[in-house]
Amino acid sequence: MTIPIRKARPEDAKVITALVRAAYTPWIDEIGATPGPMLDDYAKLVAEKWVGVSEDDNGIFTVMVLLDQGDTLLLDNMAVRPDMQGKGWGRRLLESADTIASEAGFSRIRLYTHEKMKSNIAMYERHGYTMTHRVTEKGLDRVYMEKAVKPWPGRPRPKRP
Repeated sequence: MTIPIRKARPEDAKVITALVRAAYTPWIDEIGATPGPMLDDYAKLVAEKWVGVSEDDNGIFTVMVLLDQGDTLLLDNMAVRPDMQGKGWGRRLLESADTIASEAGFSRIRLYTHEKMKSNIAMYERHGYTMTHRVTEKGLDRVYMEKAVKPWPGRPRPKRP
């Protein structure tokens, strides 16, 4: 089941930044560093890339950053507001990314996470992702994972995220 996601607007950047910080702060001690998404400039990403959000009565509760890499859609970041974690929203974001990738004609989705984020790796594996390689980038030990998606047959390629 996908969730309603809208393209983020410039006025959302501060809320997105706070949500990402809240979602990733618990990982700092585990990985021994500040997670990469906490260092991103969300005002710039919202202005220049495709950033999607979901809202409820309490405001934005999910965020995902998608980047076009040719035939691959990079799920650069996804985060769920801490009070909404553990309720299946991460899985629903992954399902939504699948749908977006398929509708836009991508053949693969790629993502990465810190190698110590074992629960995230397990969730991605349950969703069909397989590890492709490990690399140290920006001082962080990352695991890259990807999965194939089937583009919608016969559908003209729409504007990509």
